[in-house]
Amino acid sequence: MSDSLNSSGDLPAFDLGEPAPAAKSEAYRVLARKYRPQTFAELIGQDAMVTTLGNAIRRGRLAHAFLLTGVRGVGKTSTARLIAKALNCIGPDGEGGATIDPCGVCEPCRAIAEGRHIDVIEMDAASHTGVDDVREIIDASRYSAVSARYKIYIIDEVHMLSKNAFNALLKTLEEPPPHVKFLFATTEVNKVPVTVLSRCQRYDLRRISAEQLAAHFAFVSAAEQVEAEPEALAMIARAAEGSARDGLSILDQAIAHAGIEGAENNRGVTAAAVRDMLGLSDRGAVRDLLGLLLVGDGLGALGALRRQYDLGVDPQAVLRALLETVHKVTLVKLGTPPEAGQANEEREAQEGWASALSFAALHRLWQLLLKGHDEVARAALPIEACEMALLRVVHASQLPDPGELARQMAAGGPVAVAVAPSAKPGASIEAALPNTIEAIIALLDQNGEYGLVESLKRNASVVLMSPPDMVLSAARPLPTELLPSLTAALKQYTGRAWKVTTDAALGAPTIRERHLESKEVVRAEILSSPVVKAAFEAFPDAVLPEEELDRLIAAKRSERI
Repeated sequence: MSDSLNSSGDLPAFDLGEPAPAAKSEAYRVLARKYRPQTFAELIGQDAMVTTLGNAIRRGRLAHAFLLTGVRGVGKTSTARLIAKALNCIGPDGEGGATIDPCGVCEPCRAIAEGRHIDVIEMDAASHTGVDDVREIIDASRYSAVSARYKIYIIDEVHMLSKNAFNALLKTLEEPPPHVKFLFATTEVNKVPVTVLSRCQRYDLRRISAEQLAAHFAFVSAAEQVEAEPEALAMIARAAEGSARDGLSILDQAIAHAGIEGAENNRGVTAAAVRDMLGLSDRGAVRDLLGLLLVGDGLGALGALRRQYDLGVDPQAVLRALLETVHKVTLVKLGTPPEAGQANEEREAQEGWASALSFAALHRLWQLLLKGHDEVARAALPIEACEMALLRVVHASQLPDPGELARQMAAGGPVAVAVAPSAKPGASIEAALPNTIEAIIALLDQNGEYGLVESLKRNASVVLMSPPDMVLSAARPLPTELLPSLTAALKQYTGRAWKVTTDAALGAPTIRERHLESKEVVRAEILSSPVVKAAFEAFPDAVLPEEELDRLIAAKRSERI
């Protein structure tokens, strides 16, 4: 019993300690911020710029102002911070100088990375657009850096500065103090005054290729311990359109989407999940749809489109996917190497189409789909507009190839051309070149060449018409663009090369001249009619209004017709 008592005779006290504080969960950082490049080696897709900067730093040829331009998310602000590190790094031992490989451990490097360095000032020009904001920079730039080698001003979206702000900055920008460097970043370099551009060393940051982005996203997925299908990462890379930040944001969303599926069914980031998340059209479905279009199966094509639409795929995205496929088929026909990681069935389908379709057919298909894409973008009824665009492609798939028509015509004789599936089997049509100026104008009018049609009506005085040769009179000056435009249009719409020349001889009256001549003939007939002549004799001062005369002329013409 005595052992259980302390020296004062009381029961011993037990030190249970303070309750352990609840662990604070670290605030989540989005992938675009977490994996922001901290060295030039981590900056992807900008090797040329890094090489130029490295040479400038090693040779001591440092500009006083840098302008970084490029699309969003390619690393403009990150590059500006890396340049600030490179210029102010002192190395782990504190004795280093400016370097293209900043150590990342010295106080300037760590302070710049954390955004707390007193001599590296970042300003968003979108919210500081006025001349007063620039005056503060000008006044502060006169004073030396507090602890760094250079005082650096990073101005993001510099094109947002007002005209007066730019003008106030010009003198300081041209002759800044030796301890000051300006780093400008902008997505719209065309809005930056040339007076500013001429005072800066400009670097154009390139779009990052889809292959580089996919490799980077694979690295990030592995670092985040998330499984991701290569096809899913490739889809994200294509959707990013060259922007690392956009792609990382999409990957962030895809990881979150994968996480709600449950532990048992969670297969990480899958292509199907990314496709659903982005509303993309399945590649297999696109290939099936394109195959239906090429064989002229209108009902099948519309059914395939509706199935995609019911799954939530935007009609414009379907046309965009079709355009991408046609472009890839064209590249395959040219003999380009296969894409990295491309599925075998996709490559086989593209090679099959490339061997079966001519370049002319592929270009025509591209133009039809591109026109449909633009129409759907403006349409009040997108899915209906998309259906009509696909039906136009189906119809065009049954039309003859212009090159083949030209070859058959050159061989002589009528040309039998396949007609649409709805026509009577075995039917054929006679293909002939237009042999009058009226027929040419009608052909051009049907194809929407309205400007060329009006020019021909006013200026085309035919000296000789012997298709595919045509001679126009040059007795009066012709518009300089008329002959080349007419030659190109006739070749496009007839499939045959035309020779359109001029001659000094007088030709037949133009369409407009004939129209005016016929109008004058009818006018003379009306004015010489007994009734009209009697009216003018009874009322010598009477005037026949021009509008009434035109109405009578129109009525007279309709009687003749």
